[in-house]
Amino acid sequence: MEKEPTLVVMAAGMGSRYGGNKQIDTITEQGDIIMDFSLYDAWKAGFKKAVFIIRKDFEETFKKHIQPGAATKLEATYVFQDINDIPEGFSIPEGRTKPWGTGHAVLSARDVIHGPFAVINADDYYGTHAFKIIYDYLKDHADETHYCMVGYKVENTLSENGTVNRGICREENGLLTDVEEHYELGRAADGENKGKIVGRNESGETDVIPEGTPVSMNLWGFSPEYIQVMKKGFEDFLRKEVPENPLKSEFLLHHCADLQIKAGEAGIQVLPTDDKWFGVTYKEDKPEVMARFKDMKEKGIYPEELWK
Repeated sequence: MEKEPTLVVMAAGMGSRYGGNKQIDTITEQGDIIMDFSLYDAWKAGFKKAVFIIRKDFEETFKKHIQPGAATKLEATYVFQDINDIPEGFSIPEGRTKPWGTGHAVLSARDVIHGPFAVINADDYYGTHAFKIIYDYLKDHADETHYCMVGYKVENTLSENGTVNRGICREENGLLTDVEEHYELGRAADGENKGKIVGRNESGETDVIPEGTPVSMNLWGFSPEYIQVMKKGFEDFLRKEVPENPLKSEFLLHHCADLQIKAGEAGIQVLPTDDKWFGVTYKEDKPEVMARFKDMKEKGIYPEELWK
């Protein structure tokens, strides 16, 4: 088993709310995309390898950006997420076009992950501190079967231009006990909850989410054994959940870890950060994001040319 942590980048999505391939939409005058800053932060934190999960039809465009940039500092490997990549004995439901979810995306990299690994979204900015704490944790626990997650304060993950979906986390003594997806999170504009953060839980009820509550931004860390756990979990998902919702059910990255927590088979360390997430969830987010990156470059947080 390798002990050096690998960064796994989920970049196969289309960004339906934004419209188009937002993963390669430039946000600086130098031609950087949001992912460049995450890759730069990961490299500075100590990561030496990156695995990019992409679509086959996106390969040429994606590599054209990565190879002369981040790939000059990080060893880059590319794998493809394909809806047809399912275990023998299963079939794709008629009419299904939706990808299988973030868990399936990471399973696409099962043959190239040989040690501890961190997982990020391609189109989110996570902050410099987040990569440092997750790299150090994975490095320090390389010989253990243990997982971790960077926990962001919910108020640091909202968009001013629309609602967002987030995994609301509960923890005890620093360990994650539960993750519940919440939808349409944002600050209430009026009513008794005006100014408070509200969203719909998995039962469709409205919850008020206290500020400071940790949320998952899909910045997870796993020991390599989790790949085998997900293999079995994906088969269970196809067998039990897909028949109930054949066109839209999703196999999420933390699905198996959540089951392991409840069964007492695993612990997930929550690594708290005050870093502020931001990204281009909506087209209206882009001008603000561009201004933030320009400001960080002017302040010297990032060099003007990231990869030179």
